[in-house]
Amino acid sequence: MDSATLWGTWELWGVLGLVSLATYVWRFAGATIAAHIDPDGAMFQWFSCLAYGMLAGLISRIILLPVGILDETPLIDRLAALAAGFLIFAAFKRQILPGMISAVGVFGVLAALRDFGVL
Repeated sequence: MDSATLWGTWELWGVLGLVSLATYVWRFAGATIAAHIDPDGAMFQWFSCLAYGMLAGLISRIILLPVGILDETPLIDRLAALAAGFLIFAAFKRQILPGMISAVGVFGVLAALRDFGVL
């Protein structure tokens, strides 16, 4: 093995070590800070509301102003999938997985029906 190949190998291990260190430093800091956060506190509730607001905005943008191939689907299909997902989410006592699976399923079925010329 020549020195250039050996240096390349050590260089890659060094980069892997630095990347791992950067990741685990922030994970450790997050775990340390999380131990001191009161989940019923005002700051935690504010961040929770902010996260839900951002998620609602993202979902609204995807449904109302889609880009790419999703832009080629009719708005009514996207709204029907959203409604189905929300209804299943509510029926299953606010469990995300059944709502998500039903929304994706309804959207897939509607897209397939349109592709086959049924709708």
